[in-house]
Amino acid sequence: MKEAHIEYFEQLRNPLPGKILFDALWPQNEIILAANPRATTEVVAGILQAAKDTGNIVILELALSEMDRGGGYTGLTPVAFAARARKAAEMAGWYGYVLHADHVTIKKGTEEEMEKIRKELDARIEAGFTSFAIDSSFLFDRSKTEVEDQLREVLRTAILSFEHIEEGMGGKPYSREGEVGEIGIKEYTEVDEALYYLDKLKGNGIGLNCLAIANGTRHGIVVDKEGKIIPKLGINIPRTIEIADAIRAKGYKTGIAQHGITSTPTDLIATKFPKGRIVKGNVGTQWMLIVWDILQIFEPELYQKIYDWTVEKYRKEGVSEVETFATDSKNAIKVFFNELENLNADTKEAIRAKAYSEALIFMKAFGMNKTAKKVHDHIAKNKIAY
Repeated sequence: MKEAHIEYFEQLRNPLPGKILFDALWPQNEIILAANPRATTEVVAGILQAAKDTGNIVILELALSEMDRGGGYTGLTPVAFAARARKAAEMAGWYGYVLHADHVTIKKGTEEEMEKIRKELDARIEAGFTSFAIDSSFLFDRSKTEVEDQLREVLRTAILSFEHIEEGMGGKPYSREGEVGEIGIKEYTEVDEALYYLDKLKGNGIGLNCLAIANGTRHGIVVDKEGKIIPKLGINIPRTIEIADAIRAKGYKTGIAQHGITSTPTDLIATKFPKGRIVKGNVGTQWMLIVWDILQIFEPELYQKIYDWTVEKYRKEGVSEVETFATDSKNAIKVFFNELENLNADTKEAIRAKAYSEALIFMKAFGMNKTAKKVHDHIAKNKIAY
């Protein structure tokens, strides 16, 4: 006889609201795997199969740059990504996933941009997303010296966006993620910046489940001249712990969302990352690299077309071809969308298998252990329907 939580998430159902996930696990002892699967349904199916076989809930997400109403650089709209996640869930027989709008990025804060953001949020709400990240960290004003002034535009635009989401969701549960420090900058987020940001949001009736900070990591990967990934532990662990503990000391049920994980060796994630303080771990580029690795062996002609297009399009003086490909091949996903959607059956199976194994490794390194049971127990105890 199957365990109740397995049977529950094997049944056809809508994406899990992020709020239910984070409420069920609080206080967390693990990091939840949040995957940005830019290319192929098979990557998503492999991740969900790994989640099913280990009894875990995962987060599936794409950022605004990756997915928008025009297709982003992946060729996926919010509706198309939601459909891809649902199809993959049917393939794996596992509906234990949160559908997250990652990095809804605000860079200018003009009314024109805010109107675009509102339309993008509406598209995600209509597509059934159950979690939202507003990233207005680009508006941090480094010309000012006082935190209130530095974060003024960051907060104004974030509050407007979260209020729009709240109205659009119409009382349905969802989770919120904010960003106070731009990922990839050299300066680390200060404790007082994080607390001021959360305090001001709270004053406007907005609570966060996750907070992204600038703690030394960067998006994507760094490679050498031969195209080999340079392993790194970019995260400033002491600052991350300091901010997470200060947040919890003030009574906030908010953990750190860690971005820029792909280049970090998984053994260091397993032994060094402060699990439970970091509650959400974003892994994006890794899944794309899996597709490229498989194509080199199973469909080398298609791989070469993608490689040549990328190098020709983004060639820079003093930068090797392999470095160019590592940095800019993400932009080829939309161009070769149809080819990537119609791969040979054995290619698809290889991609699914490799995504499966990588997901198993990340979930183990993140300390995930039967999170689906904890979520199901929470749902049953509180008689939650979604």
